[in-house]
Amino acid sequence: MGGMSGNAVRVALLGCGTVGSEVVRLLHEQADELAARVGDRVELVGVAVRRPHKHAELGELVTADAAALVTRDDVDVVVEVVGGIEPARTLLLEALKAGKSVVTANKALLADDGATLAEAADSSGADLYYEASVAGAIPLLRPLRESLAGDRITRVAGIVNGTTNFILSAMAASGSSYADALEEATRLGYAEADPSADVDGYDAASKAAILASLAFHTRVTAADVYCEGIRAVTPADIAAAGELGFVIKLIAICERTPAVATQPESVAVRVHPAMIPAAHPLAAVDGAFNAVFVEAEAAGQLMFYGQGAGGAPTASAVLGDLVAVARNRVIGGRGPRESAHANLPVRAMGTVPTRYHVSLDVADRAGVLAGIAGEFAHHGVSIAAVRQTGGRGGGGGDARLVVVTHAAPEAALAATVQVLSGLEAVRGVDSVVRVEDLGRTAPEVGS
Repeated sequence: MGGMSGNAVRVALLGCGTVGSEVVRLLHEQADELAARVGDRVELVGVAVRRPHKHAELGELVTADAAALVTRDDVDVVVEVVGGIEPARTLLLEALKAGKSVVTANKALLADDGATLAEAADSSGADLYYEASVAGAIPLLRPLRESLAGDRITRVAGIVNGTTNFILSAMAASGSSYADALEEATRLGYAEADPSADVDGYDAASKAAILASLAFHTRVTAADVYCEGIRAVTPADIAAAGELGFVIKLIAICERTPAVATQPESVAVRVHPAMIPAAHPLAAVDGAFNAVFVEAEAAGQLMFYGQGAGGAPTASAVLGDLVAVARNRVIGGRGPRESAHANLPVRAMGTVPTRYHVSLDVADRAGVLAGIAGEFAHHGVSIAAVRQTGGRGGGGGDARLVVVTHAAPEAALAATVQVLSGLEAVRGVDSVVRVEDLGRTAPEVGS
């Protein structure tokens, strides 16, 4: 891995879609600047795609044989922007075993099996960089991995999926339904034809696993992340949040929990819609933008904001990583290795303390509120505020009851709601939305 001055750093690209085509463009347009920053020229020597005939503009660079490309003797760095688990995992493992440095934007693979890639990189002394896998253009992973390496991070929370943030922002702005907002997001290109990875929270969960792994020096996979999407969020939920001084966002929350009594220090990682205080910086993040709030013991509170997706923004992160690994090869250095020394246990969601905003359709008669309050008490859940709308208290009709709880274990809250839904006096549980203060002073709820 010694110096290579006078030689080009030769790059193989896997994938040439939205992001890959931007990487090709930037490599050509910024060739002189990249050479100045790296210390040698950065030369694209091959591009692997599934349908070469659709990329005639690449000429002799294009190939359908990705496996042969990643192990070619004249390749120094492999850049992967294909996505998915296979064949990306096999290809990148082959590249790393052959001593090639790897730059990847593949959040699904890293969240599923990042440890295997990290071990392969360690074994061969190659670099593994993946800034583009989370939050597009926003420089986020490298600050966690390098700038804050001397600090103790306690929480990482943020909006890491632009599609869902666009949908929720549209619902809040116009009062439209989830279905109408999704249709608009699809028409404008913010949502895929099959939006399930985004709207069901899986995309955000992959990113949360990567963030937690870096922040807490612990291997966290997507399977460790509690995940809930936004399909059930209604205009009524958003209006109710507004009345309380909150907004609803799909939030990825990664927290370090101190050791208490017999419980060891642990981490909790979850993705779900939540009411957050309108005064919190994350509440102002609208449209397809991403933002991540980091809290560390010495650094305090930091916020990273910008474009979280798209060809050019994501390619920006890829090129930043490419410059780093190319420079390492030129001068003979190595990038940071995987840091999983803390090896903290991941808490089950049922033990994580959360707060609920519960909206109930109940019979309008005396004693109903007392019975409902009794069920919360029975499960050890303290009520912060209660509001009733509709009904006259004289019986015969229905009323809407809104209960906001104090923090309690998720399992206790879920069990309470399940019991409430079976009560004769409860016509239906209209909605359940978690409430997250995210370390900031929350507005008073209820009156």
